[in-house]
Amino acid sequence: MKYSYKVPCKKEKLRDIRSFLKQILDKHGLSEIDASTLVLAIDEVCANLIIHSHNCNAKESIELEVVVKGDSGIIFNIIDKSEIFDISEYVEPKLEDIIKKQRKGGLGLILVKRIMDDIEIIREPHKNICRLTKNIKVI
Repeated sequence: MKYSYKVPCKKEKLRDIRSFLKQILDKHGLSEIDASTLVLAIDEVCANLIIHSHNCNAKESIELEVVVKGDSGIIFNIIDKSEIFDISEYVEPKLEDIIKKQRKGGLGLILVKRIMDDIEIIREPHKNICRLTKNIKVI
């Protein structure tokens, strides 16, 4: 089963994205913990795109596709037209370094990489796709 949701690049739309995801994940029988964990990961990637790649420009948009594959899990495609940051090549800083430097950010991508089972960046002529896969049984 496939679901799609497109939103303008406004921070206020992150709440709508989380709600959209939660409804789908609840519908397919995920536990509260599993659903919340996946929503957290997708929210982080969407927030980074909206804030850093699109500079909260409401004239631009991102699209989220959720493909529920039953026993083989869920695929989340986050589609946009910005210059993409390749999360699959992101090297995690050591937690001690983050603490020493007193950085306020830097933990979101670490969480995404730990939550998702596979991360793939697909570049097409007129769009980029950040594909996040979670191998989890769903109904």
